[in-house]
Amino acid sequence: MTAPSKNPPPGLDGVDLAILAELAGNARITGAALAKRAGIAESTCAKRVQLLRERGVITGFTTQMDLAALGHPIQAVIAVRLTSHNRDHVLRFHDTLTAIPGVLTVFHVAGENDYLLHVAVRGPEQLRDLVLEHINVHPGVRHTETQLVFSVMPGAGVFA
Repeated sequence: MTAPSKNPPPGLDGVDLAILAELAGNARITGAALAKRAGIAESTCAKRVQLLRERGVITGFTTQMDLAALGHPIQAVIAVRLTSHNRDHVLRFHDTLTAIPGVLTVFHVAGENDYLLHVAVRGPEQLRDLVLEHINVHPGVRHTETQLVFSVMPGAGVFA
C-alpha cells in the first residue's frame, strides 16, 4: 500500500487517509490489524472509522462477486441518450434505471450520452429484453447503444 498523501484533502488528516487506504485494499480487515497499520490504538481507530462513516466519507462496504458463477456471464455497457433534459424527467428516469433487474451501476454522464449502465445478464436474450422492455420503452429515451464487456479490471484507485 502506498503512503497517504502529504497534503490531505480538507477535513482529513494522514491517519484518516491511512485508514481509508487500508480499507480500500481490504474492507474486511480486522479492527486490530487496521489500527496497527494506521499506527493508532484500536479504540481510536474504531472511533475514526465511525466518524468517517458519519461524515459520509465512507459510504458503505461491498463484496465483489464472480457474476458468471452466479449465472450472469454476460456483461454490457449500455449508453442512453434522452430526448429532453427537463430536471423532473431526468430525476424520474434515475429511479427507473436503478430499479431495472441486472443493472449493476448507473453513471449519469456529460457528453454525447446521458447515461452509461453497467449490466450483467444470463444470456443474449435477457440483454435484448433488458434494453427493449426496460429502457427503450421509456418515452424520454431517444437512443441506446449496447457494448459487450469482455473483461473487467480494477484500476489503481485513488490511493495508488
